Amino acid sequence: MKKLLPHIYIENCREAVERYQQIFGGEIRNAQLSDGIQGFEGQEGKYIHAELHMNDSCVLYFADVFRPVVQGTSIWLSIEAENDEELNRIFNALADGGEVQMPLENTFWGAKYGIVKDRSGLTWELNLPKQG
Repeated sequence: MKKLLPHIYIENCREAVERYQQIFGGEIRNAQLSDGIQGFEGQEGKYIHAELHMNDSCVLYFADVFRPVVQGTSIWLSIEAENDEELNRIFNALADGGEVQMPLENTFWGAKYGIVKDRSGLTWELNLPKQG
């Protein structure tokens, strides 16, 4: 397997992708609006596809929700941070307007770890392994 690319369907996709870009950096690519596409009448201004390329190995696909969905809890997105500064910055940005489910704390498996549900309803695990 070369890559696993999560495809996230989310309400207010354009706003969410721009917020994630502010948090994680990277570049929004291949953003395609529903405007003028047959079958998407009345859905103008929504993304049918957008990609956030944080680096070559970290890419998230997004699309607006076009049918009723129930936000579930079966998928969490996990981030392994490179350092404490990055861990805290991302955690705090995701928590802004969201809900901290587990504050960042040292764990028994030798990492600093926390869980946050962001304002879009996505649950994120953040992990920073302790160095040697």
